[in-house]
Amino acid sequence: MTDMYASLRANVSLLGQILGDTMKDDLGDAFLEKVEQIRQLAKQSRQGNEDAREQMLALLTTMPDNELVPFAKAFNQFLNLANIAEKFHTISRNCDELICVHDPVELLLGRMLNGRIDADKMLECLENMDIDLVLTAHPTEVSRRTLIQKYSAIVDCLSALENDQLSERERKAQHLRLRQLIAQIWHTNEIRNERPTPVDEAKWGLSTVEHSLWQAVPDFLRQLNNQIEERTGKKIPIDIAPVRFSSWMGGDRDGNPFVTAKVTAEVLVRNRHAAACQYLKDVVLLANELSMEEANAELKALTNNSHEPYRDMLRELRQKLHNTIDYLNLRIEGHKPEIDMSSIIWHEDDLKTPLKQIYQSLCDCGMSLIANGLLLDMLRRLACFGIHMLRLDIRQDAEHHSNAIAELTCYLGMGDYLHWPETEKQAFLLRELTNKRPLLPTNWSPSADVAEVLATCREVAAQPASALGSYVISMASSPSDVLAVLLLLKETGCRHAIRVVPLFETLDDLNNAADCIRELLAIDWYREYTKSMQEVMIGYSDSAKDSGVMAAAWAQYRAQEQLVKVCRDAGVKLSLFHGRGGTIGRGGGPAHRAILSQPPGSVDGRIRVTEQGEMIRFKFGLPKLAVQSLALYTSAVMEATLLPPPEPRPQWRECMQRIADESVLAYRKVVREEPDFVPYFRAATPEVELGKLPLGSRPAKRKVDGGIESLRAIPWIFAWSQNRLMLPAWLGAGEALQSAMDRGDTQLLKEMSAWPFFDTRISMLEMVYAKAEPNLARYYETVLVPESLHHLGATLRERLQLGIDVVLTLTESNELMSHTPWNRESVKLRNPYIDPLNFLQTELLARTRKGNASANVQLALMLTIAGVAAGMRNTG
Repeated sequence: MTDMYASLRANVSLLGQILGDTMKDDLGDAFLEKVEQIRQLAKQSRQGNEDAREQMLALLTTMPDNELVPFAKAFNQFLNLANIAEKFHTISRNCDELICVHDPVELLLGRMLNGRIDADKMLECLENMDIDLVLTAHPTEVSRRTLIQKYSAIVDCLSALENDQLSERERKAQHLRLRQLIAQIWHTNEIRNERPTPVDEAKWGLSTVEHSLWQAVPDFLRQLNNQIEERTGKKIPIDIAPVRFSSWMGGDRDGNPFVTAKVTAEVLVRNRHAAACQYLKDVVLLANELSMEEANAELKALTNNSHEPYRDMLRELRQKLHNTIDYLNLRIEGHKPEIDMSSIIWHEDDLKTPLKQIYQSLCDCGMSLIANGLLLDMLRRLACFGIHMLRLDIRQDAEHHSNAIAELTCYLGMGDYLHWPETEKQAFLLRELTNKRPLLPTNWSPSADVAEVLATCREVAAQPASALGSYVISMASSPSDVLAVLLLLKETGCRHAIRVVPLFETLDDLNNAADCIRELLAIDWYREYTKSMQEVMIGYSDSAKDSGVMAAAWAQYRAQEQLVKVCRDAGVKLSLFHGRGGTIGRGGGPAHRAILSQPPGSVDGRIRVTEQGEMIRFKFGLPKLAVQSLALYTSAVMEATLLPPPEPRPQWRECMQRIADESVLAYRKVVREEPDFVPYFRAATPEVELGKLPLGSRPAKRKVDGGIESLRAIPWIFAWSQNRLMLPAWLGAGEALQSAMDRGDTQLLKEMSAWPFFDTRISMLEMVYAKAEPNLARYYETVLVPESLHHLGATLRERLQLGIDVVLTLTESNELMSHTPWNRESVKLRNPYIDPLNFLQTELLARTRKGNASANVQLALMLTIAGVAAGMRNTG
């Protein structure tokens, strides 16, 4: 690395040295020397030294059982500490311009206000902006919450050490704290002993808000206000909330039998409890600050001319929050206490009204400077988080709702709903939706599955609308899927109009999405229900698993275009919900670029996006990182709304359609039609072993006895990232692009880089190709795969190389990621640490599959999986 990375290098070295000292203190000099020897051999092996590679393999394959766990742990933690140093570098004072981009909001404001967008239009866009980031607990977050907190504390120490004014004593104190934290990490079991429950996952989501977003949201809005005020002389509203947060943790029951109505009820109470605790801390701080006596007439009247009117108001709020917390504690414990609702904070206005009265009084009395401090922060938190902290989405597969309706119609002697044609289903559902008499018989005893569906709907009905986000229907394909949920909600007493959102996931469903929504919007009753607002969710993970990334991306793009037109023609506002994963193969990648590559008109100031698993920590785990992420989202949505990309040229569309058609054939020819593919996949990756890793509460498969088609998209991607072939993120793409070039379209493809959608696709492919390691994948094959299947591995590696060559041709480069040297350098830095884990993982998989693997072997295997995931980051 060059000198521009000096401060990063120094921090990586510091943390690595402390870890080495910790290991030496625990296991002695010989163990540390062996670890360092293997690291150096891995480096030399990377440079083409075959002798070094053989020496490294000899050490790894003969490693005794008692060294397996500490060795895997050593390299795992080297990678985690390198991640911490790198993450800190992006927010540090010493960050260089190649790594730390300028503030995206500042750059966009300059472009817009110096161009054709006036200040009023920009402010109107900002005030109406609705970005909803939905936190999900998908099982790719391998780090335990206790370790994540220690990693955050290390960042605090690194930040303190940047201060040149520290005394020698203060500097020593920070170094001591670093040594303590790294020792704690080393002596903590990295792998959970038990799989987390859905409630555990919900607590993890809440901790992200409590430890980072709670501070980041007002910090970001203060920064945004300063930028806009400097350029326009205007302030943003005090209760503006361009970004809000929702959650699937405790509400996503699709394929997760552990998320029940009871769990959802508990999570909703815990969300309220967490919010009340945070607001109590704020109120205590405010009461300490607002010691002033002067107040306006309204506040004097409310406090009987008190000498401390602000403190009197805040003391009352403090008591109500204490009462609220006590009441919710009893609810969490399973009690149903009676309470005087006027003695607690139960509605948002219970908190907002007195805070606004205090704010207005301070402003009226010439104390705006004070009003715009902690009090303004609290009002903005309230606008963002409400009194429920995170709005909870409910998600369930369409099949469950259909089964519930079918069981009911059979019981009532009306026939089997499942066998009715779509038109008959719709007619029945609409009749019942407009019928005033109840449909559910009081003496009906449904099956356990149906009873659970009804219990969930009753829980939705019992909640205030502000506690909930959307009711998402997985695998939706027809209007009856939406109407069925609305009928179940009506019959269970739901009086508020919750958004019912179809999720189109497969290639066929994406292609038919616009027709489904057009049909729904043609129903007068449904149009009235939606109040001319339609939310649609686009599935990235399953569509990519179904058809490959290239065909899926084009289907998603076309579906959005068509949905925009359908809703515009119907006079309905469309809100698109993007179910993007953290990995490229699941629609992941840089969010800013992804938003700007959407079809023109598809954002329009509104967007919902899932933030999944480990990406929550990478984007929002630290307040400064979270401020950056909020700025990226806000600037991207504003730009996509006010400066949308141009429509793609007809010849670009035609070319892209052919690429998509050819890529899906190439992808499915391998994944669906190659008889050796499933055996190869299960032998060449740790797919089976991943199911034993206690990552998330949700099972790896939708159906226990299902084949690869029932495997969830997450373990599908995760398994291929472990053996470094990264297959789901590129299979089919290179073949289709090569076909286009063979047709003489090379120049056309290069011109298409002016189209943000296509340019982003090539960029994502390039990133994945750079992280793929065919030689490592070949080693997995040699050790783990029967020789009769090796032909398939050779074919897959040839296809990988084909894709790499195509991308290099299109980008006119000799090296992948040459235009993003920092990303390329980051990948190279990690390889000497990831490679030994991969080689060791292969050895441990071989031992495990022979049977009778010791507990040390099994734990070490789990650690190698966690370590490779840490090293691969957004593809792990």
